[in-house]
Amino acid sequence: MSKLDPLPGLSPYPLQHFYDEMYADERSVRPHYKHVNRMFSGMSPEELQGKQNLMQRRMMEEGITFTLYNPAQDHPMERTIPFDMIPRIIPKLEWERLEAGIVQRITALNLFIHDIYHEQYIVKDGIVPRRMIISNCYFRPEMSGMRVPGGAYVTTSGIDLIRHHDGEYYVLEDNLRTPSGFSYLFKGRSLMNQLFPELSFASSIRDVDHSLNRFLSVLRSLSPSKTKDPVIALLTPGEYNSAYYEHAFLAQQMGIYLVEGRDLVAQDHKVYLKEMNGLRRVDVLYRRLDDDFIDPLAFQPNSLLGVAGLMNAYRAGNIAIANAPGTGVADDKAMYVYVPDMIRYYLNEEPILGNVPTYLLSRAQERQYVLDNLHEMVVKETSLSGGYGMLIGSEATKDELADFRLKILADPARYVAQPIMSLSRAPVLSGGCMTPRHIDLRAFVLMGADRKPHVIPGGLTRVAMKEGSLVVNSSQGGGVKDTWVMA
Repeated sequence: MSKLDPLPGLSPYPLQHFYDEMYADERSVRPHYKHVNRMFSGMSPEELQGKQNLMQRRMMEEGITFTLYNPAQDHPMERTIPFDMIPRIIPKLEWERLEAGIVQRITALNLFIHDIYHEQYIVKDGIVPRRMIISNCYFRPEMSGMRVPGGAYVTTSGIDLIRHHDGEYYVLEDNLRTPSGFSYLFKGRSLMNQLFPELSFASSIRDVDHSLNRFLSVLRSLSPSKTKDPVIALLTPGEYNSAYYEHAFLAQQMGIYLVEGRDLVAQDHKVYLKEMNGLRRVDVLYRRLDDDFIDPLAFQPNSLLGVAGLMNAYRAGNIAIANAPGTGVADDKAMYVYVPDMIRYYLNEEPILGNVPTYLLSRAQERQYVLDNLHEMVVKETSLSGGYGMLIGSEATKDELADFRLKILADPARYVAQPIMSLSRAPVLSGGCMTPRHIDLRAFVLMGADRKPHVIPGGLTRVAMKEGSLVVNSSQGGGVKDTWVMA
């Protein structure tokens, strides 16, 4: 780690073999970073660290937190999200290609989910094996033949992308159930504008503020009632959930109700909000609960978080649920392998964005290859997210590799593997100095009743705060950056 060099364009750290988002080489900064580089190069380490400390203090004052759960600790730890003030910048043409690829992908995934719960043409035509559907823990037979308002199964989604050392973007994961991170995108931009108004003014970047209005419009469009002003509620598991800050933020910013299951009641195939003076009918429920917990009559019978009878109201067409139950069938990590084929099948197009090469360990030949090269692989449980249930072979001990080998052999269909990718790096500020950290990009997508995906400009850049680490998830201690798209 070295201090910022006052000479514009001089990299303050060795670039090694990774793609660096800010520096083209060790002697030159990329053109779209020239304003950022000029400003930060003109500040002393003390000034930079002072700004960084101020940003973290503002986040703490505003309660911008995330709850970490560690099996080794008795109680969860609430912490402020580490927010790095050096933005990640994406040029206009680069973003346009990303946007087109994401729209293409979400369009195909939404069609796939509808097909799976109706005719299953993609199974009958031999594109996706039937066993991949019926063995998928997120497949919900209760959704078979169900009419979904507007046909929009995937109202909100988060597509995780990485840039490899070849400079190309690849889709790492599709998050289609209850993706998180929206609030950090909006609050991060707000804080950057407060602390560096001259920087955002000098750089022509796409605005994100209007996206909250778009989010609200998307939810409104799903309402099955004809009322001019539908009642919309965000269903949260409660204040102990890791993303509760985000739930409260989104409800407040969009002017919708923030509710827990106990605040709602289902009667006569309709869902109502309990109020002091009676009941108010709910038209749209933006749920931040997994399927298992939304209705104890339909799914997990011991759930205290959901609404008994919600699915009956949904089946009767009296309420919209976003995202629709059962969307997880498409974001299972084993199903990810088939997304390029879904694009070709439903859209008759070649995928714009590629997948990371992925091995299904249920296939004997692929399993053997992975076991022979486990130290070079990232192995993931197909049904888990947030960095849980994952092995990074290059960082594992011999004992950890041996233990994971036994897990794979005991239940190979439970795992997929990918080669360790060289995630791009970007500079972060630490102690008034710049140091490189690996990053990815979570792009957020909204889809209303018109079924036209809208990608929020920029998304959320997630940062592996530990030097050399590839794990960027907030649930594993990762941080975030503001992401600018050039206008």
